[in-house]
Amino acid sequence: MFGLCKTSAPKAGAAAGSAVIVADRLSFPFTCESPFLFAVYHLDKFPAGNEKMTVDKSMLRGHNMGADFGNAAGWNMYHGEEMPGFPKHPHRGFETITITRQGIVDHTDSLGNSGRFGYGDVQWMTAGRGISHAEMFPLLNRGGENVLELFQVWINLPKRSKMAPPNFKMLWAEDLPTPPPKGGAPGSEPEVALIVGKLDGFGVPSAPPPDSYAADPASDVLVVTVKLPPGTSWTLPRYGGSGQVEGLNRNAYFYAGKEATVGGQKFTDHKKIKLRPDVDAVFQAGAGGPVEMLILQGRDIGEPVVQHGPFVGNTKQDIKQAFTDYQETGFGGWPWPSDAQPQFCPPASCKAALER
Repeated sequence: MFGLCKTSAPKAGAAAGSAVIVADRLSFPFTCESPFLFAVYHLDKFPAGNEKMTVDKSMLRGHNMGADFGNAAGWNMYHGEEMPGFPKHPHRGFETITITRQGIVDHTDSLGNSGRFGYGDVQWMTAGRGISHAEMFPLLNRGGENVLELFQVWINLPKRSKMAPPNFKMLWAEDLPTPPPKGGAPGSEPEVALIVGKLDGFGVPSAPPPDSYAADPASDVLVVTVKLPPGTSWTLPRYGGSGQVEGLNRNAYFYAGKEATVGGQKFTDHKKIKLRPDVDAVFQAGAGGPVEMLILQGRDIGEPVVQHGPFVGNTKQDIKQAFTDYQETGFGGWPWPSDAQPQFCPPASCKAALER
């Protein structure tokens, strides 16, 4: 499941006081609103790895090598030839947020950083004036299935920040604010992680990179993951900031599970649910199993967007300049011997390597 976000205008007809403005069939890619550009959900059940943590060639029949997004046999190679993932590729003018749920990602980039993260960790990268990086998915389990589950979200940068120095930050799973436990049995309480933003009852998350759009409190960016065990509920509080509600987009993506109720409306198929920011939204899982949601909120940047592949600008000239600069500089070159084979670090030092 892969692709670029589409834009979606609110539809009339929401009941007065209802948290839900409109619910549309969930598409892949997810439909997005400014400041978000792109959101994709990956769930791959990779086979056992070999001694190189790659896929045995005998397993690659039916896969379109180098551009494999068909989900043959329940998994994709993406742009990888031996190891699944995304070998060296450039970005400019926006930010990427990689939210892992299961599995491992190995990262290398043109700034000389390398490291490994996964199982709830989040990588927030502000591409700014330009960076190249590789995201590969090593198959560490040689005795059975390797499950990878993650989101990648692209968030735009305003014109003032499009040429900022590239930077990124790791938001480690154990540091993400979560609601206080209520004393229930393990697995019986909502699992809610606040990646960025403010929510009543939560601690303060680590700040995103300094030139991030989300680093400006006036942007009101909120990113939250929610998993509800059967029969449980959680309330997303109404917007409590100092800004106007007008221009603030809030959407919930019901992407996993059989039955969910949001704002009093029951959904039995997956939906993109546009929410009123000024009304509390109650999320509840039905009795048939757990449900999962991704919540994206942010203030419309209100500037023209011109995009071509991995480059985002305000004008066509911005895109032309991005291609020229990349051809001339490589956005800093590539200090690694391979575009796709990650430089593995000892487990104890991986986090330190990424936080240099």
